[in-house]
Amino acid sequence: MRAFRTRPDNQPPALQDVPLPAPGPGEVRLRIGACGLNFADLLMIRGEYQDMPAPPFTLGMEVAGEVDACGAGVDPAWAGRRVAVFCGHGGLAEYGCFPAEHCVKLPAAMPLVDAAAFQIAYGTSHVALNHRAALGPGETLLVLGAAGGVGLTAVEIGKLMGARVIACARGAEKLAVARRAGADIVIDSATQDIRAACKGLGGVDVVYDPVGGEGFRAALSACRPEARILVIGFASGEVPQIPANHLLVKNVSVLGFYWGGYLKFAPGVVHRSLTTLLGWYEEGRLTPHVSHVLPLERAQEGLELLRARRSTGKVVITPSPPETP
Repeated sequence: MRAFRTRPDNQPPALQDVPLPAPGPGEVRLRIGACGLNFADLLMIRGEYQDMPAPPFTLGMEVAGEVDACGAGVDPAWAGRRVAVFCGHGGLAEYGCFPAEHCVKLPAAMPLVDAAAFQIAYGTSHVALNHRAALGPGETLLVLGAAGGVGLTAVEIGKLMGARVIACARGAEKLAVARRAGADIVIDSATQDIRAACKGLGGVDVVYDPVGGEGFRAALSACRPEARILVIGFASGEVPQIPANHLLVKNVSVLGFYWGGYLKFAPGVVHRSLTTLLGWYEEGRLTPHVSHVLPLERAQEGLELLRARRSTGKVVITPSPPETP
């Protein structure tokens, strides 16, 4: 089968032919129909992610597909099921073997492309806003990087939770995408002063920040007393230094957040969240935004779209594997 894998000696990842894997005890093998790309894939290529597999490895953190084989101890009824899996790596391939207990059964009407774009982006925003920051109806939510993979879902979920949502992104096209997702107010970070714009709107109660850098500093200055800042990531490349005296004066809380960590120390939080989110999807209240769908041989192009910030929402790769030999 084909797999998009990292290579030694700092060579760029490449499509390679590798043996078809066999599922081990407790595992199922998926015929992978779709794999969502994430900023974390770029960090893995650079060796900078907080949860790195040993190289070389197949990239791709979240997949959707059909179970075509079961390992020892797995109920044979899994065969033929359409599922999604947060796998950490191994998704950019035609087949992959993953623990059955990590698989989520998909609603019948959910396309595999939507499923591959769903778990990390929506899971991150829902657990962060609901469980970590306790966003309340009527509060003001500022979303930085609001047209990106997780930012756009934060806009959508924040609106569903009853917040007034301010979306911050670069350029008219990205701001239009954020508006369609439910943003009440948009700020163009390329031309507007984020701090001044937010203060002019009365300040913010919760900040959702997957960007870091200057945006974090501007958002901190616009916080109301007892505001909560969610640190989601650092797409700008700059990890901001936090002036603790500002937190003290305003009683502001800065909350670190890593969705994958909950799978290790509090998996019930993730499972309850996904149940809620899939229910919202079936009710038509969530609409995954996928700006690019590309075949496996164009995986590098998909990663470059993320790197250059030319995508909105998610980029999804479709391996389109042959039938199992």
